[in-house]
Amino acid sequence: MRDFVVWSLVALCVAGAASAQQAVVGKVTKVRAADTVVVNGVPIRLNGVDAPEHGTSAGNAATAAMKRYVRGKTLRCELNGDRTHDRWVGVCFTEEGHDIGAVMIANGYALDCRRFSGGRYRDLEPVGARSRLPQARYC
Repeated sequence: MRDFVVWSLVALCVAGAASAQQAVVGKVTKVRAADTVVVNGVPIRLNGVDAPEHGTSAGNAATAAMKRYVRGKTLRCELNGDRTHDRWVGVCFTEEGHDIGAVMIANGYALDCRRFSGGRYRDLEPVGARSRLPQARYC
C-alpha cells in the first residue's frame, strides 16, 4: 500500500510538471530574434517561423520589428514539448489573440517553415517575400 501511495504522488508530480510546461504566460523579457522571444525568463522558439539571422540586414530589421511589436505585451505561449538548443518550441499569442509569428510573416519579416508549421503560415507571406528573404535549409 505504501508503494502505491508513493507512486501515486510521483505520478501527480510528473503530470503537474508536464502541464506546467505546456504554456507560458507573462511579459516579454527579451527578444533574441524575430523567431525567438523570452517570456518570464523562458526562451521560446516560434514554431514554423523562419526569420533571417540576426546580424544580417534583414535579420536586424526583423528583430527590431519584433521588439516594437511585443514591447510591453503579455504573451501566452503554447509549447509543443520540443526543444531546440536552449529554447522551448511553441506558438505565442498576444492578449488580443494575435499569433506573433503570423504577424512577422504577414509583415514580410519572416517566412513560413513548412517542415514545422505544416504550411499554416504559407498564405500569409507577402508577394516577393520568398525572393527577398533567405529560407533556412532545414525548412
